[in-house]
Amino acid sequence: MNPVKALFDALRPHFQEKGRGVRLYPFYEAVESIFFAPREASAGLPHVRDHLDVKRFMTLVIVALLPHLAYGIYNTGYQCRLAAGLDLAWGPVVWQGLQLVLPIVLVTYAVGFFWEVLFAVVRKHEISEGLFVTCMLFPLTLPPTIPLWQVALGISFGIVIGKEVFGGTGRNFLNPALTGRAFLYFAYPAQLSGDAVWTALAGARTTFVDAFSAATPLSVAATAVPGVRVEQALGDAGFGVAELFFGLHPGSIGGESDFLALLGALFLITLGVASWRIVAGAVLGTLATGWVLNLAAGPEAGPFLTLNPFYHLIVGGAGFAFAYMCTDPVSATHMTQVKWVYGFLVGMLTVLIRVFNPAYPEGVGLAIIFMNLFNPLLDHLEVILRTRRRVPNV
Repeated sequence: MNPVKALFDALRPHFQEKGRGVRLYPFYEAVESIFFAPREASAGLPHVRDHLDVKRFMTLVIVALLPHLAYGIYNTGYQCRLAAGLDLAWGPVVWQGLQLVLPIVLVTYAVGFFWEVLFAVVRKHEISEGLFVTCMLFPLTLPPTIPLWQVALGISFGIVIGKEVFGGTGRNFLNPALTGRAFLYFAYPAQLSGDAVWTALAGARTTFVDAFSAATPLSVAATAVPGVRVEQALGDAGFGVAELFFGLHPGSIGGESDFLALLGALFLITLGVASWRIVAGAVLGTLATGWVLNLAAGPEAGPFLTLNPFYHLIVGGAGFAFAYMCTDPVSATHMTQVKWVYGFLVGMLTVLIRVFNPAYPEGVGLAIIFMNLFNPLLDHLEVILRTRRRVPNV
């Protein structure tokens, strides 16, 4: 017999009814489900079979996010050692990145798992696999210099306020990872905004480099002086199209590589996890809004208004958010046609927030959260329009 299975079989009676650890059964079941399929089976007909259950659904998202985590570790270590003038060999860079990124990921999972187990025990239901995706997405959106206590506070807010108070996974209307990230931004802006927070010095998590060496592409674009095209300012700062697309520059831990976001989006769309309509709508909304602003920009318009619309897709974390957060199966729209509308409005709001709100140059996170509030209305409108087309009963 499989020794791991034998171990779980021996422990199971202690967590079932009349066992001493019956209240901790959700924790036991969550650990067991990592190794084996659920034991429960339907007793009678009909049996609905699908290759894509919740566990596989969430596992595929995590698989798509792992390259972002690996690249984020390398980029964090690279920017750290570059700013400190240290050796940029592959080994030291990765080791430095692990020292900065791994504690953030571990704290996120530890605190997130605590809240999930607590609510599962109190409500007597199983632990949702959505926790693992939330706890993978959240640290990838953060700067590498963020204090660990703020990481714990942010993921606590995202899971408790953004999800559990509404009943848990499947009942929340806000993306939990973005909710936690938005809370940290408004509660502690000094640790999540400004150029200096995106690059740490070697050996000190909360010691920042000067703003010049840690400038991000978004900050360069937002502060370009009149008379100088943003594309030129980005190029002068060392941010060409290739650097922006592949993401080897200061920024969030895992959200800067549009190349990996494109691969991840194609992977999830091909397997039926992400909606291609939402992603396509977001891209179209970004390009169309940028193009309209280009047409409306006068001779004295700010440089950001004249930015090539394509740059809005590769500057910052728009690609990452469109691929993984905009397509969240719970907080996104569910009806087919309004997915286009939802994605388009997210892209449109992303550009508008970037251009007209200098205090928040990223924009995509707020755009998604704002549209999460209107998704139930969009779904309801499509239901009404569809039912009106039906032939009335005679």
